[in-house]
Amino acid sequence: MPPTTPKPLPLILASGSSYRRLLLEKIGLHPHCHTTNIDESPLLNEAAPALARRLSISKALSAAKLFPSALIVASDQCAELDGQILGKPGTKARAQSQLSKCSGREALFHTGVCLLNSQTGKQYTSVETVEVAFRTLSPSEIERYTSREPALDCAGSFKAEGLGISLFRHIHSDDPNTLIGLPLIRLIDFLKEEDYPLL
Repeated sequence: MPPTTPKPLPLILASGSSYRRLLLEKIGLHPHCHTTNIDESPLLNEAAPALARRLSISKALSAAKLFPSALIVASDQCAELDGQILGKPGTKARAQSQLSKCSGREALFHTGVCLLNSQTGKQYTSVETVEVAFRTLSPSEIERYTSREPALDCAGSFKAEGLGISLFRHIHSDDPNTLIGLPLIRLIDFLKEEDYPLL
């Protein structure tokens, strides 16, 4: 009798983000989604990449309390302009302010990703950075964009997978999925380390 392949651990996405869930579904993964509630405020003098890494790890560890035998995927993204962190705008006025500041300039988007095997405690983490050059945007263009596609829950105030792509001159990235919120190439590396069956 041929040896049986051990059943993989359940896959948990420590996020309620529909964007991240759809990215995982794109590569044939159908995780159970669990929204975590953690304080996303930056620490004093915390750099943007460090914040993205810390929050992704915190989300994974929070989910591990409920899922002690699972592979937990967690991610967090923050935007940076001139060394200043741009958080999720929350309101249309803040979104317009963020886009006005980014107009004609280059911003960095740091996405932290963590894969945690909550059974063994093994943790894989990375921060992937995307450089985005914004077009010069007029106040009326910003108004129309924020009216047509509110992105109040997105760092940087846009949705790159939608109309937000019209705001950019160019994007420099090793993985186009990173800007949407989950670095799939790096995550696949982590899943392969855990012998998770992808193909």
